Amino acid sequence: MAEYRKYKCKTCGHIYDEAVGDPRQGIAPGTRWEDVPEDWGCPKCGSVKAMFTLMKS
Repeated sequence: MAEYRKYKCKTCGHIYDEAVGDPRQGIAPGTRWEDVPEDWGCPKCGSVKAMFTLMKS
């Protein structure tokens, strides 16, 4: 199984970690980035999913 990745919001720096998900917004731990709904928004600043970039490991 592939390692979990992290994505960083270009607006506020919030990090979406696939291993953690975003349970407060209904995104279960282990949810891959491609499976996060397109209408999901950054929990810190509300930026759209397109404003996140993959972090290098």
